[in-house]
Amino acid sequence: MAEKKYKGIQALFKNKYLNFFHMDALTDSGKEFDYYFVSRNPEEKLKIKTGSSKAEGIFIYAVLKDDPGKLVLIRQYRYPVGAFMYELPAGLIDEGETPEEAAIREMEEETGMTLETVKGTSGLFENGFYMGQGFTDESCVPVFGYASGKGRMHPEEWESIELITADKKEVRRILKEEKVSVRMALLMMQFLQADPKDPFVFLNLDDMGE
Repeated sequence: MAEKKYKGIQALFKNKYLNFFHMDALTDSGKEFDYYFVSRNPEEKLKIKTGSSKAEGIFIYAVLKDDPGKLVLIRQYRYPVGAFMYELPAGLIDEGETPEEAAIREMEEETGMTLETVKGTSGLFENGFYMGQGFTDESCVPVFGYASGKGRMHPEEWESIELITADKKEVRRILKEEKVSVRMALLMMQFLQADPKDPFVFLNLDDMGE
């Protein structure tokens, strides 16, 4: 169990999507100071209290099934940045959903495409990975797969989303010239190294610590 480095937590603002908290945090020497963070969880489910790493959301690394040399991206307007960003399709996991079920639903909603998920043998990518641990306890789990078809997109009214399928040349351009999320950038680099004949070989790597 990690050392408890706070005295108390108070909810300052509650919202359907995001909650704002104040923490009576402690330094290593025991001195108290103010710390603020946000969470998608209510106070009783904060990860600092539960110790859980359960993911609130998913992001999808998908290549085209009929052309694995192309990566499925979205170009989406992000209000805090005030600009369009290139991202992987992503979303929140609804109550009772598995990450794979959430990914299939989000892929259809954001791109109109069907997702066929792929799971490797290593288990290295199945944890909830933290998004911005300096200000939130949110974590997301990656889901990998093949995308096919193109139906009707179903974005929320406030979402401005464009579907992009990018080959390696376009991925390089995006990395150099466009606004990109960090998780997108890291997986774009993975895509640039991938062999279209076996695009998910990295999911079957043995644990290097064994």
